This record gives sequence, structure tokens and C-alpha cells, in this order.
Amino acid sequence: MLRSLSKFFAIIWQSPSGRVSLVICGICVGIAVFGPLLAPYGPTERIYDDAGKLVRLSPPTLDHWLGTTLLGRDVMSQMLWGARPALIIGVLTALGTVIIGVNIGLLAGYLGGHVDNFLMRLTDIFLGLPFLPFIIVLLSLTGQNIWTIIFAMMIVMWRSTARIVRAEVLSLRERQFIAAAKTTGASDFDIIYKEIAPNIMPFALVGVTFALAWAIITEASIGFLGFGDPNVVSWGTIIYDAYASQMMYRAPWWVVPPGIAIMILVTSVYFIGRAYEEVVNPRIKQAG
Repeated sequence: MLRSLSKFFAIIWQSPSGRVSLVICGICVGIAVFGPLLAPYGPTERIYDDAGKLVRLSPPTLDHWLGTTLLGRDVMSQMLWGARPALIIGVLTALGTVIIGVNIGLLAGYLGGHVDNFLMRLTDIFLGLPFLPFIIVLLSLTGQNIWTIIFAMMIVMWRSTARIVRAEVLSLRERQFIAAAKTTGASDFDIIYKEIAPNIMPFALVGVTFALAWAIITEASIGFLGFGDPNVVSWGTIIYDAYASQMMYRAPWWVVPPGIAIMILVTSVYFIGRAYEEVVNPRIKQAG
């Protein structure tokens, strides 16, 4: 696994857009890890001036680089605190999504028959579910916290990965090295996870990057619609607070920074996946 990851990053580094994207993602990860330590205020801390008056809707100043909110909270501090939940939800959702999708694709593609039919019909059912409305309904029933958000996104985002992996496994299972493994008495488990799985690792890594991008966008959308964790400040909930306060146009410093942060992070993650996908599937680069 570590060898696959090192090879993954080495391939990405060969691409100019990949290098820039890796640096941007590295900065975002650094902010997520150290942001709360660097933030001058707490995410929900109200700020008062020397006269004891609430610093409400202050535009950017030297004291508050990104201004303050309607409730007198420092936007810069909220941005630094908000990076962590965005990345935690995104990374855990992406990993869970790929684990589910890869395993379903492996089993369906290799075992075939009734197992394949059942798993693919199950995949079709989830493909037919409206993505964001389903997640919102599920959150309304199970509660709004980070873990239910991750669970809700995982159970609907695996479907595309499963189909891609299944298609690749259908091709791999006819190769000579699989026939050789069968003649040595290898079990189905050994063939699936020791012979086939390593060969679909590049597709799994591409799936992680694109699932991460989708998870970050979805988390921000959920937060903007007011279904995020009420006890956690994320980039999506910052935009929601501005919208709910009807200050999106009167206080652009409150809305623009989290929007730009989401856009930059998602775009960089997408270009990382794109750069690696061009190596895994050269036809994409030729078509571009």
C-alpha cells in the first residue's frame, strides 16, 4: 500500500498541474492540522472593542484580516477552524466510499452469476437515488453530526466506483495469471485480494481523489442548506450563517473567503485525480 501511495505521488509530481495541486492540498492539510492553533479567536467567540461594544460586521482590517460576522465573530478564525471538518469529512468519506465500491466491484466482477446480478441491481438502485435529497432526508432521520454526514455520503457515493472496478475485474479474471493461480489451488479470496486487487489499485486511487472532491462539495452544500453539524464550524456553515443572516451582499468578506477556499481545494483535488488518470488511461490525454 505504501509503495502504491509513493508511486501515486511520484506520478502526480511529473505533471505541472499535479505539482501545483499537491502543494495547494498540502497547504490545506497544514491549515486543517494547525489552523486552530494559529487562529487568534475561537470559531464562535464574540469580539468586543475597548469600549465593550460588539465588533459587528466589521470589514477587513489589520486586527481582523477577513472582517467579522453579524455576531461579532472573526471570519479568519472561522476559516482556520473550518478547514479541519471539511477535510476530515472529505477524506473519511472518500476512503469509505472507495472501500465499499472496490469490494462490491471485486466480488461482482470475479464471482459473476447470481452474486454479480444481485450486487449490480443493488448498485442500480443506489444509482437511481437522488443524491443530495437522499442525504438530507437521511440526516433528518439520523441526526446532524459529522459521523452521520460521513455515513450518509458513503452509502450513496460508492456506486460509480463499484461499476468501474467490476468492469476492470471482468477483464482481469480472464488473464493467464488468474488461471495459473487457480491451478495452484489458490482460493477465491486469495485470487480476489492478492492477485486482482493490486492490479485495480490505480483505479482505486483515482476513485479516492474524485470521491474526495465530491465529498468536500457535498459537505459544503449540506452545511449551506443548514443540515451540517450545528456544533461544528465548517466552510459550508460559514456561508450558511451569512445567508441566514441575509448578509451575503452587504458583507461579502463573510461569504467570499469560504467560497474561494472550497473552490480552490476541490479544483486542486480534481487536477490531482486528472493527472493520475491520464497516466492510468493514456487515451484520456490523447483525447484532450
